[in-house]
Amino acid sequence: MSNSFLNPVTTQTWANGRHTVRCVKVIQETWDVRTFCFMADQPILFFFKPGQFVTLELDIDGEQVMRSYTISSSPSVPYSFSVTIKRVPGGRVSNWLHDTLQEGQELAVHGPVGLFNAIDAPSPKVLYLSGGVGITPVMSMARWFYDTNANVDMVFIHSARSPKDIIYHRELEHMASRIDNFSLHLICEKHGLGEPWAGYRGYLNHKMLELMAPDFLEREVFCCGPTPYMTAVKRLLEASGFDMSRYHEESFGATPPGVRADAQEQAEQAADAPELDASELNQVEFTASGKSIRVGPAETVHAAAAKLGLMIPKACGMGICGTCKVLKLGGNVEMEHNGGITDEDVAEGYILSCCSVPKGDVRIEF
Repeated sequence: MSNSFLNPVTTQTWANGRHTVRCVKVIQETWDVRTFCFMADQPILFFFKPGQFVTLELDIDGEQVMRSYTISSSPSVPYSFSVTIKRVPGGRVSNWLHDTLQEGQELAVHGPVGLFNAIDAPSPKVLYLSGGVGITPVMSMARWFYDTNANVDMVFIHSARSPKDIIYHRELEHMASRIDNFSLHLICEKHGLGEPWAGYRGYLNHKMLELMAPDFLEREVFCCGPTPYMTAVKRLLEASGFDMSRYHEESFGATPPGVRADAQEQAEQAADAPELDASELNQVEFTASGKSIRVGPAETVHAAAAKLGLMIPKACGMGICGTCKVLKLGGNVEMEHNGGITDEDVAEGYILSCCSVPKGDVRIEF
């Protein structure tokens, strides 16, 4: 096609960072699950890799709260993005979103980020395994391949508590009825009185998997759901001789108890440790605020900021969500992240402050 028949796109495109968006639609998916759709006031193309997530920056009772959620929509619908959230009993953020967030409200969002996505692990044959609200990232992947008419053989297996808990039920059945490269299988743990269900019942097991996807050993597997569900899936696949290098799972959210325990232990050890010699300390300078501090050889940039009363936004604390990204103007750090920053950002000098330890004096733009 001749370039003379193409018009250049002048709309801005999304990049990992902080953006202000407006809630434009709220969809009741099931009795306790809602989808929140967002757009920017000035049109932005929300390109992302299906399966990635964003971090919402919320003001709850005057306190800044950060929480990460998978993007459930597909980048094939580029001028908006959606997150699908289950109301959790006692959950501060999910309940606030369900009860408070309405059409027309603005909030800040950070992202998109995440290594769990359909683009970085391409395969002509995929198997999606999801449990509960863990359906959101694999739904984004399936929507993307469906909308783009991709030549990808998809088997979609979803486990729900009961028929009324199946998220996107009608849409999934619609997709399965329209194309022959999308095979849908739904499993319900139970069903209530007067609730018809003729599908699989109980929990995913080896026999079910062989019936639904006889060639599962040849597929790229993408899995998301509650931790016990993902643990059971991994054991099932390992016991079947599956090549686990082709297994991918989403993992982010609250800091695991083991990590918290390690942090507490490190803090106690630090309290008992002898004072460091001045030559062992590294200076961290925050140029925008004009403040600096000398910290120990194992302390992070984020910890240095906190000691100065500078609060760099942070959600996960493990280098996953990308919320605490800052620009490093000088010096070197050792950064051990978990997918919360892109190679392009690193090349431009950005770091995640929560998991970056200075190796000498450093200067940070904050």
